[in-house]
Amino acid sequence: MIPLRDANTTRRPALVTLAIVVACCVAFGWELGLQASGEAAFESAITDWGVVPARLTAAWGRGEFLSGESLTLVTSQFLHGGWLHLIGNMLYLWIFGNNIEDRLSPIPFLLFYLAGGVIAGLTQVAVDPSSTVPLIGASGAIAATLGAYFVLFPGARITTLVFLGFFYQLINVPAIVVLGFWFVLQLLDGVGQIGRETGAAGVAFFAHIGGFVFGAAIGWLLRVNGRNPALRGRVG
Repeated sequence: MIPLRDANTTRRPALVTLAIVVACCVAFGWELGLQASGEAAFESAITDWGVVPARLTAAWGRGEFLSGESLTLVTSQFLHGGWLHLIGNMLYLWIFGNNIEDRLSPIPFLLFYLAGGVIAGLTQVAVDPSSTVPLIGASGAIAATLGAYFVLFPGARITTLVFLGFFYQLINVPAIVVLGFWFVLQLLDGVGQIGRETGAAGVAFFAHIGGFVFGAAIGWLLRVNGRNPALRGRVG
């Protein structure tokens, strides 16, 4: 299932969501420039600005919690490994991010998004702390956004592309089904990945899991505190 759009309207333009999309695209353009100048330069940049679990745990083991290695938990969120990686992430962010930004307001949403990415990265590091493969991508932060949407707007209708063998169909599916299915896939793939190195072209499934759980927890807190008026009906 590939979500294409939702029917959940917002009260204000999603300026922070748009800014994140633009920042990721600009960063990807920078990556393409590095690749054009040589693969070595590109790989060096990914290693420097991506999260390398072994280097992060070593730095923290020395008590260097405010080092450049810690900063990579944020910078890695704006890097992507290819066109499909970028487009897929930006599609999910654009569909689901605007509603979470609308509920939190711009600055709190930005803090939530970055914190979700940090938690996601730390989750993957905790699972494989000795890995030397850089972790990059906005997937963890976006997973946090999906988790919050899952809790806050479970009945929102998501127009979804469903493949049935050689055929496909567009159907409107509740968010709880689309995002629940996505999360179950991450769990299954994550369990299957335990004990195996996340290769350079691999997927950090536990980053997705950690981000989603964090986002769902924040969404639950918003529901408990009654800060989400849309729960009483405006789901499109």
